Amino acid sequence: MDSFQRLEALIDSAGVDDVEEANALLHRFKGRSQKITAAIDEFMLDFMTLVFVVETSGEEFEKPIRKQARSRLSKLNHMVIVAA
Repeated sequence: MDSFQRLEALIDSAGVDDVEEANALLHRFKGRSQKITAAIDEFMLDFMTLVFVVETSGEEFEKPIRKQARSRLSKLNHMVIVAA
């Protein structure tokens, strides 16, 4: 399973322990460019927000936040592919 597939799975599970794993998976892409680093930061902010909502039982917000996190991850994946 590649990093982006694993990140998709983390979006589905979105537990507090998953934040560290997501950071570790994305660490190797940081610094490639300012745009990629900014995209990573934006994804991680959305992901941490999702984890917070899941952990605090904000069920009505889970679906839109998961959608936003997936959108950011897709954008980041595209940026990494283009930069390679």
